[in-house]
Amino acid sequence: MRTAYTVETVRTAERELMARLPEGALMQRAAAGLAAACAGLLGRVYGSRIVLLVGSGDNGGDALYAGARLARRGAGVTAVLLNPDRAHAGGLAALRRAGGTVTDAGQGEAAVERADLVVDGIVGIGGKGGLRAEAVPLAAAARRARAAVVAVDLPSGVDADTGEVRGAAVRADLTVTFGTHKPALLVDPAREFAGTVRLVDIGLALRHRTPELEAPQHADVARLLPAPGAECDKYRRGVVGIAAGSARYPGAAVLAVSGALRGGAGAVRYVGPAKDAVIARYPETLVSDRGPRKAGRVQAWVTGPGAGDDAATVAEVVREEVPVLIDADGLRLAEPAAVRARTAPTLLTPHAGEAAALLGVDREEVESARLTAVRELAARYGAAVLLKGSTTLVAPAGGRGAVRVNATGTPWLATAGSGDVLSGLAGSLLAAGLTAVDAGSCAAYLHGLAGRLTAHGAPVSAQNVADGIPQAWRDVSRAG
Repeated sequence: MRTAYTVETVRTAERELMARLPEGALMQRAAAGLAAACAGLLGRVYGSRIVLLVGSGDNGGDALYAGARLARRGAGVTAVLLNPDRAHAGGLAALRRAGGTVTDAGQGEAAVERADLVVDGIVGIGGKGGLRAEAVPLAAAARRARAAVVAVDLPSGVDADTGEVRGAAVRADLTVTFGTHKPALLVDPAREFAGTVRLVDIGLALRHRTPELEAPQHADVARLLPAPGAECDKYRRGVVGIAAGSARYPGAAVLAVSGALRGGAGAVRYVGPAKDAVIARYPETLVSDRGPRKAGRVQAWVTGPGAGDDAATVAEVVREEVPVLIDADGLRLAEPAAVRARTAPTLLTPHAGEAAALLGVDREEVESARLTAVRELAARYGAAVLLKGSTTLVAPAGGRGAVRVNATGTPWLATAGSGDVLSGLAGSLLAAGLTAVDAGSCAAYLHGLAGRLTAHGAPVSAQNVADGIPQAWRDVSRAG
C-alpha cells in the first residue's frame, strides 16, 4: 500500500528525525537521492548542462546540494536564484566550491533554454497557490525547452495537501519526493504535473501516523478479494440485488448485472422493468417483478443505474437494512435525510458532475479539488463515497480517515455504461462481505485494470470492460 501524508505530519516527522541526527544530515540524504535520480535521468553526467531553479528555504537547499554533487562529477551547473538574499547559504557555498555558477532570474530563461536538465527547487511542500510572478517565465521556459525537468519533492505551484493547482505550476518529467508521497502526487489535477514519481527514503518514522491517502497495489487488493471455501454455496458467497434500468435505459440494468456477475457474489437478483433484456443476456440471473422488498434474500443492493425517475424503487432500496450502493439517477432520487438515517453501510458512486450537483457547486470546482469534494460528500451523507475520475477516490463514511486512491484506469474507460459495470462489481463485493471502502476501492482497481487490459490503446465498450474483469482478477490474485 502506497501512502501519502499531509505537510503537517511530514514536518513533524522531520523535526523528530533531525533532533536525532547531526545538523544538515537530513538535507544531505535528500540531496544524495535527488542527485542520483538526476544522474539516472541524464545517463551521462560529465559535460551535461544542468540548471537549478532555486527558491528560498530548504527546497532550494536540496537543489543546491544536489547540484554540487553533480558539478563534482563534471556537469556544468548553473543556479538561478529567484530570491538571492534568502537562498540557502550552505547549499550555495557547496555549489560554488564544486565549480557551479550562479545567476539571477533575469538571465534564467536563456540558461534554461540551453539546459539538458532543469531542477525545480522553487517552492517546497508548504507552497500555496500558483507560482509567483517572477517564477512563471522560468516555468514556461522549462516547458518549452528540450530539457528534462526534475521537481524537488513536488512540482512548484501545486498544493501538497489537496492536489489543487491554482495558477501556473511547473510540469515535471520526474518528481523526486522524500520520505513519503504527498497527496498532490497521487491526486489530479496535481498528479498530471508530477510526471514519474520516485520516492527516496530518508528515514522518516510514519507508520504509527494516519495517512491522508492510501493507494492499494496488487497484493493489497488480492488480500481483500473473496475466495469461496470448499463448503460454500451460492448463498454463503452472498447474493447481490440490482434494482436498475427503465424502459428508456434497459442497457444500464444489463451492464450493472454484467459487473455484478463477475464480482465474487454467489448469485445476482434483478428487480426492474428490464428483466427480459437481462435474462436474454444473462440467463443465470434471478429475476423478480415484485419490487426490492419481496425479491428474496440479498446481502447487498445496487440501485440507480438507468433508473430514470423511479424514485419509489430507490427509496425502497434505501430503506433496506443491508449494504446499499447508490449510483447514477439514484444519487439524484435518494433523499439525503434517508441516506443519513441508514444504519447499514452505504456507498455513493458519483462522477464529478453528479458530485457537483449533490454539493451545489460547479463541476469545475469538484474537478479542481477532488480530495476536498469527496470528503465533503462523505461528511454530508454519512456514507462512503467513490468519486470517479482519472484518479478515483474512495472516502470513508463521515469523511474522516485515509482516503483510498486508485490510478489503474485508462481514459478509454470514459465511455457510456462503464460506470454501470463498476456499480455492479462493487455491489457484488459488498454482498460478499467487504466493507464499503474495501468494496469501492477493490472494484475501482479491478475495473480500471480491466479497462487497460481490454483497451490496449484503442476504444473499448462497457461490455468489453466487464468481460475483462476475470483476467484482471486473476492477475491481481497471483500477486497475493
